[in-house]
Amino acid sequence: MHKVFSFGFWNFIASRILRNRIVIILILLGITVFLSMQWQHMQFSYSEANMLPDDAPINQQYADFEEKFGSDGNVIMLATDDEDLFTLEKFKAWKTLSDTLATFPEIKSVIGIHNLQELIKLENPKRFEMQQILSKSTDISKQQLEAYSKSLFTDYPFYDGLIFNSKNKTVQTVAYMQDSIVNAEGRKVFIMEKFVPLIESFKKNHNIELHVSGMPYIRTLNSQNIVDEIQWFVLAALLVTSVIFFFFFRSFRATLISMLTVIIGVMWAFGFMGLLGFEITVLTAVIPPLIIIIGIPNCIFLINKYQHEIKKHGNQAKSLQRVITKIGNATLMTNVTTASGFATFIFTQSELLKEFGILASINIIAIFILSLLIIPIIYSYMPLPNDKHLRHLGKQWIEGFVEWIVKMVRDKRITIYFTSVAVLGVSIIGIFNIKISGSLLEDMPQNAEFFEDIKFFEDKFDGVLPLEIMINTKRPNSVIKLSTLKKMDQLASEIVDIKELSAPLSVVNLAKYSKQAFYNNNPKYYQLPTSQEQTFMSPYLKSMENMKGAGISSYVDSTGQFARMTMFMKDITTEEIKKIEDRLLPKIQKIFPEDRYEVTMTGKALVYQKGTHYLVDNLVLSLSLAILLIALFMAWMFRSFRMILISLIPNLLPLLMTAGMMGFLGVPIKPSTILVFSIAFGISVDDTIHFLAKYRQELKANHWKIKRSVYPALRETTVSMFYTSIVLFFGFSVFMISSFGGTVALGGLVSATLLFAMLANLLLLPSLLLSLERSIANQKTMKEPQMSIIDEEDEELL
Repeated sequence: MHKVFSFGFWNFIASRILRNRIVIILILLGITVFLSMQWQHMQFSYSEANMLPDDAPINQQYADFEEKFGSDGNVIMLATDDEDLFTLEKFKAWKTLSDTLATFPEIKSVIGIHNLQELIKLENPKRFEMQQILSKSTDISKQQLEAYSKSLFTDYPFYDGLIFNSKNKTVQTVAYMQDSIVNAEGRKVFIMEKFVPLIESFKKNHNIELHVSGMPYIRTLNSQNIVDEIQWFVLAALLVTSVIFFFFFRSFRATLISMLTVIIGVMWAFGFMGLLGFEITVLTAVIPPLIIIIGIPNCIFLINKYQHEIKKHGNQAKSLQRVITKIGNATLMTNVTTASGFATFIFTQSELLKEFGILASINIIAIFILSLLIIPIIYSYMPLPNDKHLRHLGKQWIEGFVEWIVKMVRDKRITIYFTSVAVLGVSIIGIFNIKISGSLLEDMPQNAEFFEDIKFFEDKFDGVLPLEIMINTKRPNSVIKLSTLKKMDQLASEIVDIKELSAPLSVVNLAKYSKQAFYNNNPKYYQLPTSQEQTFMSPYLKSMENMKGAGISSYVDSTGQFARMTMFMKDITTEEIKKIEDRLLPKIQKIFPEDRYEVTMTGKALVYQKGTHYLVDNLVLSLSLAILLIALFMAWMFRSFRMILISLIPNLLPLLMTAGMMGFLGVPIKPSTILVFSIAFGISVDDTIHFLAKYRQELKANHWKIKRSVYPALRETTVSMFYTSIVLFFGFSVFMISSFGGTVALGGLVSATLLFAMLANLLLLPSLLLSLERSIANQKTMKEPQMSIIDEEDEELL
């Protein structure tokens, strides 16, 4: 290990790179072509982001539910509250739309006001049958339609909450997709190429206000927005970083070389996704722009060093050799620490986080290798930079900033400490206000039409997010027993009182409808039959066992042992759903004794909520591992426990400040913001490493004199730290152009954290060194470690 990180090793690497330029270019070209060919294997994730391990109880419960009843997220809903819907022209248009939807092979069935069936009691033999209320013919009279519109909301309570809302006179058509394509590419093809054009054509040709929702529709449009935004993120990141880079260096040559490097890095990032078979998810989608933002600082350090060397002695070969020898070693360490911050996600049990950690860490190391190879090789074929390219090295405004930093550290350390403690105190107060949000819809584009439609359905039908209760009676054919139905009806009464949930749909509704039908469809008899009535109805009820039209198979499994109660839930927070669980579970345990029944709450929305809590737990784990890795590196570098503490404080304080900001600004911990801390810590510690490496070199050169070492190190590293921090700040700010609230929060929070981290490393870190490092600033404790970043005392790091 000593040889790998020694000056001699990097000197050997530098000579091999510069002597084999053509071979290296051909190898990089070959790898780029190969990875570009892997793009064809990239695919978007067609299922919801599941942060939980596969063996988590909530996942197993949901898998058990799907096995018995199929997907709960296969419903597409079309609704309107148009007052003139029951005129002949508009009703026929609505019916045609629904009938057209039913012709698609991707649709299993369609139910709406156009084809509602009623349960009819017949004699000889005694039986129930489902008969369509309206004639299938399009030749319906105005009088028939008027009569239907009057009876619909009063005579058919079975369909209330499913097909219409009797209180606000809103109606909807419900389409059930084939389960086989709900989580497959076929869903996207159907929605984007068939369903959306059908809806747009209907809106264009008919003056009917139409609202569309349902999980397949929402997920597809949301996924498409993510795909569309990736290209804009990449372009915006390239534009912003290139403009800032040019502003600092005032060189088209340097800017174009840097852009070429990160563009190849992005091509590799997409290639690795295809090669490894990882799907594009809400997390992996941020990796390409992330590579641009992280890659540019590598370019800044390498090009800045090259220009410093050229200005110093004008020898190109010597300059390129020293760029690789000096900056290559230090930049490797900073990239390794950054990659380590992401790699900690690999140790979680979530496949989603593992894939993100693997891709991010691989691509960070890849962009380091690309930077180290491409920049020196391209510059070796170019003429020496002229005076205008080097003019930025002596800018007065940046020199003024450097002197202000030095003055603050020298004369205002008490002020720095007081400010740091005050910020820490305020941040801790903010941290106690942080909330956890597992909302499935919160991060979706709130200005999108489909999001406005979600709010419409929440207002008219109490939500679109499916929530399921599965009841295991532990005995075959026990679901349809009157005792079980009464228990389910009792639970339904409890659910109705919860304003965030819709009234549940279950076999109880059908049992109530059967009694209404027995009494000649008088709606006042829409209730569970008594035991005596059940005896009278027995011949009729037997005829319903195979009645597909009644929908009994959707709510009772084939054995008659399992029943489901389906509700729709509004978009609520993790705390609110926890309150619902705390309210319902005691009622469930009381109504359904555990020795006779097994009742579980499940559904896509609930699984997502539980996954958010799992993410929070893993945030602590991954961040702790990252801190441990950095601490080990500092221990290896300085052989001092106090130095470990000193180096960690300036990087932990910005994280606490960011957490405090989240509390005060009301930004919750959620899947999209959970990455802020690991990303920011992995990147911000780079500045610490660069400064301490130069500080260590100055200590050796100045015979372990602290002041003689801190100030030169501070003056020399401030410029590059400032440059890279500004690039990172504006680079991550690119994410704030997103239409997704979580991505906006991610960009803003990481940008703010890195800005805080820069100030902490420039002000607090050297202040701590001057105040606390006296006891270890000697040759004995600062002897050459196993991992040496600088070996020549008179070489500059930056």
